[in-house]
Amino acid sequence: MHYVMPDRKWPRALKPRRACLAMAAVCCLSLAMPGQAETVKVVKIAAASNLKFVLADLTSQYKQQTGVQVDVNLGASGNLARQVMQGLPVEQFISADEAWVGQLVRSGRTLDDGQRYATGRLALVVPKNSALPWRQGLAAVANALKPGDKFAWANPALAPYGVAAEQVMQRLGLLGQLASHKVMGDNIGQTTQFVATGAAQAGITALSLAAAPAIALSVQALPLPETGHTPLHQRMVLLKGASPAAVAWQQYLLSPQAQALFVRHGYALPQ
Repeated sequence: MHYVMPDRKWPRALKPRRACLAMAAVCCLSLAMPGQAETVKVVKIAAASNLKFVLADLTSQYKQQTGVQVDVNLGASGNLARQVMQGLPVEQFISADEAWVGQLVRSGRTLDDGQRYATGRLALVVPKNSALPWRQGLAAVANALKPGDKFAWANPALAPYGVAAEQVMQRLGLLGQLASHKVMGDNIGQTTQFVATGAAQAGITALSLAAAPAIALSVQALPLPETGHTPLHQRMVLLKGASPAAVAWQQYLLSPQAQALFVRHGYALPQ
């Protein structure tokens, strides 16, 4: 059965209240409407895995100072660059090298050529309780590996730190020897975990990861000479359509305050 509600006259005393409620609704609606770019509170970025711990500090510090949240999508630089080309919804790409940024620049997806923000370092790592002679260097570790032992580095087709690791091994004449022990990570973060969990008996990773307190509890690390590989100059770039909030975030990454955090995490300042 269908009921029709009769017309109802509201008492005069309630009319002001209705007016106030209506005004409040209008105010709430106006606050919910999209504002200007300066009111943006979230910046979405894609960043190389070696930056995991330094970005955790940087994004936390930045949010405390500005109220802006930076959401980070971590991965191998090569994978992330390809995802950006396929439409990954981010405003900034922070690479572990300059080559992948260059590809995005040439594809016309960036605001400019980007900026170098840090230079990375490599480290030889072994599990915390390892008996391998890691303090004696890479050659000593390579010679001490037993059949079946695993040596981890990142996939050079995707990760710049993997390219640098192979350059070091090649220069020392160890690439062929270590290839028989090879286990490859899709990115430098996964490579580090292989060693930290004992899945690999040794490996080459980013010094910034090996030195992080969360990883240092599980590994021993020896920084490798910077002269053993092409410099790991790391570059970032804003993508077309980046908001003013993203521009401000990138400027912050180049500030003395942020650069000091990069150094604290094992990076060198950009040259």
